[in-house]
Amino acid sequence: MKNLNQVVDALKQGNVIAYPTEGVFGVGCDPDNEQALLNLLDVKKRPKEKGLILIAASIEQLLPYIDLEQLTEEQVNTIKASWPGPVTWIVPVKTSTLPLVTGQFDSIAVRVTAHPQVKAICNAFGKPITSTSANLSGLEPCRSVTEVEAQLGDTGVVIFQGEVGNRTQPTEIRDAKTGNTLRQG
Repeated sequence: MKNLNQVVDALKQGNVIAYPTEGVFGVGCDPDNEQALLNLLDVKKRPKEKGLILIAASIEQLLPYIDLEQLTEEQVNTIKASWPGPVTWIVPVKTSTLPLVTGQFDSIAVRVTAHPQVKAICNAFGKPITSTSANLSGLEPCRSVTEVEAQLGDTGVVIFQGEVGNRTQPTEIRDAKTGNTLRQG
């Protein structure tokens, strides 16, 4: 993985990165760095009320941010059975999670990825990163490094040199408490 160390260093320094996911490039940052989160929202021109997804290499990386005690054992098992994979779950959030991550919600969107390059980033960084599509609001999501450079090249985003997966649709989003599908994947 060509520039993994550069990308992890960028995260540690509070910078925004772009990286390939299952279907499109994402942009993200350290979910515990308020300035990095503000920079990400600025790059995306994204309202802070919308919140962000956390993407991780394992459920263990998500535990500091999510409150599984508010879910039943069956609900937790359903979540675990879908991971790693392209299902994002809305789950109860711990109060220590920064409001810029959750937006206007009292829950948080989380996913354990199966994408090897994102897993490598999260493992090397030691925790999850935020995830939202790598595009300016209103434009199509980027599926290549070239497209990321065209849309976000002048924003200072550090781009991970990798390939997106084979998905043509965004990841499915499901509510852990109700089981309802909020977005088809």
